[in-house]
Amino acid sequence: MPKPYIPNDSWTRKAREEGYRARSVYKLKELDERFRLLGPGMTVLDLGAAPGSWLQYAAERVGPTGTVIGVDLRHIEPIDGVVTLQADITSTENVTKILSAWELTLPPLPPFPSFDLLLSDLAPSTSGMKGVDQWKSIELARAVLAIAGMFLKPGGRVAMKMLRGEDFDAFLAELRRTWKSVKPAQVRASRDRSKEIYLVLQ
Repeated sequence: MPKPYIPNDSWTRKAREEGYRARSVYKLKELDERFRLLGPGMTVLDLGAAPGSWLQYAAERVGPTGTVIGVDLRHIEPIDGVVTLQADITSTENVTKILSAWELTLPPLPPFPSFDLLLSDLAPSTSGMKGVDQWKSIELARAVLAIAGMFLKPGGRVAMKMLRGEDFDAFLAELRRTWKSVKPAQVRASRDRSKEIYLVLQ
């Protein structure tokens, strides 16, 4: 039987102590340590970035020579060294907003932006119906990958969350036909009862 959900768990307390906005930062940190995702000077796009713990960590890792842009439907409180946008990633309007964000960066970046890394910790609003929730997760993943197709530079990588379910293996097989590398990963900071899994694509 899974452990009961405890809102104030050790990961949450650790995040608070270390100045991060959410426990989810340790998911990205583990992925980064395992796959060496982030480094100085990189350009990073985080989709579904609120409340901003992944942005905080990414900004630390890329340093002052890198660029981090976060997009979410919700307002993201300002973070030093990070550009934040309020937009729906499933809408084509986000393309214009993401492009315009580059005008705010210092130094300015090339007219056609390309990211080294695209991050997504997006999850659908759960309905309690596993099949529906997993279908929504796949639809979000497709939206993330559509943006990756527009903005990811050759050789760039995507690290995104998905929910496992009966259609997951078929979707994974589809990705392996179109991406050079597809690596599933579970992380320690995921809750015991969670169906989430992360995919690192290149």
